[in-house]
Amino acid sequence: MRFRLTPRETSFYDMFAASADNIVTGSKLLMELLGADASGRAEIAERMRAAEHAGDDATHAIFHQLNSSFITPFDREDIYRLASSLDDIMDFMEEAVDLVVLYQVEELPKGVEQQIEVLARAAELTAEAMPHLRTMEHLTEYWIEVNRLENQADQIHRRLLATLFNGKYDAIEVLKLKQIVDVLEEAADAFEHVANTVETIAVKES
Repeated sequence: MRFRLTPRETSFYDMFAASADNIVTGSKLLMELLGADASGRAEIAERMRAAEHAGDDATHAIFHQLNSSFITPFDREDIYRLASSLDDIMDFMEEAVDLVVLYQVEELPKGVEQQIEVLARAAELTAEAMPHLRTMEHLTEYWIEVNRLENQADQIHRRLLATLFNGKYDAIEVLKLKQIVDVLEEAADAFEHVANTVETIAVKES
């Protein structure tokens, strides 16, 4: 790691860790959604909405700290990009839950549980990785695994689309379900964006 003669603002590390922990909360709510009935899904959506608001607050706190700090632990644009990408993950997860409730989806297609399992694993890895930003150590395995998970998510997404277009569902149901699985795929992409940003930061700091 590059040697520095100037002090660094360290509160960013705690805020990134808190943001990632909140994403784990969101991924657990997604898992709960799979086995919930209509009333349970509405309650989960409320809790997810609260988690998304908490994520927004965490992101705004990072931006405020960024604007008020003279010295930052790494490049300002990378701090902004990392905070924004973490926020995107929560936004996509909240949107997926909200769509399930708004569209009154009775049964999600087989394969959505695999999408959500991938997101849950990526959330755990991301939360585990954030504290390592302090030292920039033990991060390589993280971004390699998240990129592998994103590739897995792509394959699951393609299989889900094939299922939706096999003639089993009517046109309106296809539109509803496709939007949900597309948003879950965007969440997987957002996890990869976080991992790629962490890799960029680590390379710059090496």
